Amino acid sequence: MACGAISSCGGPKLATANEQYTRGEYNDAAKTYRKIYNKLTKPEERPLRGEVAWKMGLCHRELNQSARAAAAFQNALRYKYPDSLVLLYMAQALHSEGKYPQAIKAYEDYLAFDPGSKIAKVGLDGATMANATRGQRTRYIVRQHKLFNSRRSDYAPMYAPGDADNLYFTTTNENVNGSKKSEITGMKKGDIWMARKNERGEWLRPEAVEGELNTEFDEGIISFSPDGSMMYLTKARREPNAPTSVEIYTSTRADASWSAAQKLDITADTLSVYAHPAVSPDGNYLYFTSDMPGGEGGRDIWRINLKDRVGSLENLGNWINTPGDEMFPYMRTDSVMYFTSDGHPGYGGLDIFRAEMTKSGGWKVENMGRPVNSPSDDFGITYEPGAERGFLSSNRDDARGYDHIFSFELPELQIWISGWVLDRDDEPVPNAVIRIVGNDGSNQKEIARNDGSFRFPLSRGVSYVMLAGAKGYLNAKQEFTSDTAEEDAEYGVDFILASINKPVVIENIFYDFDKATLRPESKTALDEMAQIMRDNPNITIEMASHTDRKGSNEYNLALSERRAKSVIDYLISVGISSDRLQHMGYGESRPKTITKRLAKEYPQFPEGTVLDEQFIETLSEADQEAADQINRRTEFQVLSINYNMF
Repeated sequence: MACGAISSCGGPKLATANEQYTRGEYNDAAKTYRKIYNKLTKPEERPLRGEVAWKMGLCHRELNQSARAAAAFQNALRYKYPDSLVLLYMAQALHSEGKYPQAIKAYEDYLAFDPGSKIAKVGLDGATMANATRGQRTRYIVRQHKLFNSRRSDYAPMYAPGDADNLYFTTTNENVNGSKKSEITGMKKGDIWMARKNERGEWLRPEAVEGELNTEFDEGIISFSPDGSMMYLTKARREPNAPTSVEIYTSTRADASWSAAQKLDITADTLSVYAHPAVSPDGNYLYFTSDMPGGEGGRDIWRINLKDRVGSLENLGNWINTPGDEMFPYMRTDSVMYFTSDGHPGYGGLDIFRAEMTKSGGWKVENMGRPVNSPSDDFGITYEPGAERGFLSSNRDDARGYDHIFSFELPELQIWISGWVLDRDDEPVPNAVIRIVGNDGSNQKEIARNDGSFRFPLSRGVSYVMLAGAKGYLNAKQEFTSDTAEEDAEYGVDFILASINKPVVIENIFYDFDKATLRPESKTALDEMAQIMRDNPNITIEMASHTDRKGSNEYNLALSERRAKSVIDYLISVGISSDRLQHMGYGESRPKTITKRLAKEYPQFPEGTVLDEQFIETLSEADQEAADQINRRTEFQVLSINYNMF
């Protein structure tokens, strides 16, 4: 037999390591197992080496040291350790390292031994999901908060109710009470510290809470009564050669000082763990974590009525709880809870989930996604009162498994609509008034800048009606619906306003050759004209038609008269009152004057040029055709702006 492993030859004993592990002294046990493992070098010691590697892996697993755990379990497999659980635990460790393809294979290998394992199936689902969604992230921004973090573990941040200027958290930094390091973690035992904001809203360096609250034992993971006068906390008491006792205590505040903690009796069961208290905002319920009998397996989330504790203890059921561990509840409202779990599909280790109570009394649970969650352990979330930001804990990017505090924020969606208000000659309309009304009840007004530009903030998934108008111009309306996607967006829309004081050409009106019959492709332009009349119910107009220079004056006048009447007839057919409409045919008597917009489109014709017959006859054949095309037009002129106003 191996002297260092079994006998008392001065080396570490396996029995000692096993006793340390049984008492929950995982840090000390891991060191002892490592010493034993390194001494087992003979061929006949290979089975024992596999057993020690397995137990060393269990210690690293409890300490959230996933890389070390995966390596230890790999060694256990190498030395043919016979328990198939080594495959499951290795899969979970690889999952926590973000090594999803390797984790998937290990889960599948384990399920070949135990096809009914719910834990392995959930793990496989989580690793598959995480692998398939690489690169996908929510809009949350997560950053490590350097000021709050020490060289050891800092975790479980918590705001007091309604107080955004004071943050409490648990720390194991070198300045906490007591001189001994924890046999469980290898760090000093946790105390409760807090950070305050100064008058400029900047966080100051954290300090231990005042009073008799912190002791040589582990204190931390807290919640508050609704008025902030009572703290509920987790306390871990250690007694020699006995398992750690984890229980919920309370402390009361007098001014800035917290009293010595008093145990809160929840049940008569003294063997189970009671931890991670969370008080509902109405003060009626205490939610907490326990491994007491009657749950779904592992550690579950329970609750008890603080006003009437007798007979009120209840498990939250399989909406929340699984055969894995559910911990760190946090009640943001009386019906919205955040909690941590490794029993729901996730990205590895512990993930943070949001749960909303349904009308039927169940819970709707969703993973908060990346970057709130990571392959490592993510837990202990708290929201700043009245804001979509706060703090959480995670051991991501720390090979030692130490926890740190991270800030998170969900930025407001940046959704805008912008554009230009222009006249029919592409000139800006300064000081135009743009109104936008949403079906969510929103009502905004904006004045266009001197260059005609404007910009409005919008909301997701809202239908809007926009109306633009300016003195001397007709109103124009636009309708649209913003996207429901959770992403920043900018919509563009331009308003083209028609002048009240000069004729306005209606583009894309087409007639059959030498006839007044409107062609089908004219319908879009005619419907837009009808909409202008609806958007400006107080105007009357003259609809005028013009021909080119070809043909006799009499023929052109008659043709243009019939064409103008065709447009009027269409507008009447779609509901525009006939007493708002007049028609006139001008033949070739009113040649078009080139505008700034037309000069851009037809650079051969300078702005201000009158396209009369005398000018056109001086042009090339191609330019004559272009000039004739410009003269062939249908346009309207506002006659009055007080229809039905008196």
